[in-house]
Amino acid sequence: MNIPVLKTVFVLAIALLSSCAAPSADFEKAKNALAEKDYATAARELQSLADQGNAEARSLLGTLYHDGTGVSQNYEIAAQLHRSAAEQGIVEAIYNLGNAYEYGLGVPQNWEEALRLYRRAAEQGFPAAQFNLGTAYAKGEGVPWNPETAAEWYRRAAEQGHAKAQQNLGLAYATGEGVPQDREMAAEWFRRAAEQGLVEAQASLGGAYCFGEGVIQNYIYAHMWLNLAASRGSEAAAEKRDIITDLMTPEQIAEAQRLAAECLKNDYKGCSLP
Repeated sequence: MNIPVLKTVFVLAIALLSSCAAPSADFEKAKNALAEKDYATAARELQSLADQGNAEARSLLGTLYHDGTGVSQNYEIAAQLHRSAAEQGIVEAIYNLGNAYEYGLGVPQNWEEALRLYRRAAEQGFPAAQFNLGTAYAKGEGVPWNPETAAEWYRRAAEQGHAKAQQNLGLAYATGEGVPQDREMAAEWFRRAAEQGLVEAQASLGGAYCFGEGVIQNYIYAHMWLNLAASRGSEAAAEKRDIITDLMTPEQIAEAQRLAAECLKNDYKGCSLP
């Protein structure tokens, strides 16, 4: 079983802490420690806030216990903290508690309860929960198989920048599953996810350029995206890259490699044809 790492985005966490109504010494120390990635200090200060009933602190401290960041990893304590914060309405905690039930981390494994919590968080706009709910409908796991509903939940998450949801929505448009088939829309969602560094999307976008599906066919850009995905472990991308390499001139290959290096330097942003 691949145990998920929650990986709190601490920049957002600091903003979350900044919304606390009553600033305190503990609050300031926790905020500064998170900003400086001093997680041991952050955990101590969050514990103090959590003991005072602060829901946001309980949610964040639960994530530290889940990941073993700044504290010894303890799924039971993580689940208890997330449950407490969820009962106080913290949407991240609702999602994280659902995650615990899905994988049986600190609580008995219970997909039905996980799905209930994911739905609750998804309906409050939490993108990771929307993605998980979309995946449940796409696979018919715990809910009736429904590609239209899956695509709608993927869309909600994708519009908030969730890379895997963007990739899956792109696949839905590419195949016409749950939405009308639209190759251009598929390529656009692949591009958005590829620019976030999602390997699967980089491979999908490379394939789109290879076959001219939703974009102008261009072996140089196909090679570039496939090469980037292959360099990060995608065997399927490597196979496609090697096939189109035989169809390219040495000059085209050199240009594709130059563009790939430039794209990597720019963190995958602005790498596609205009």
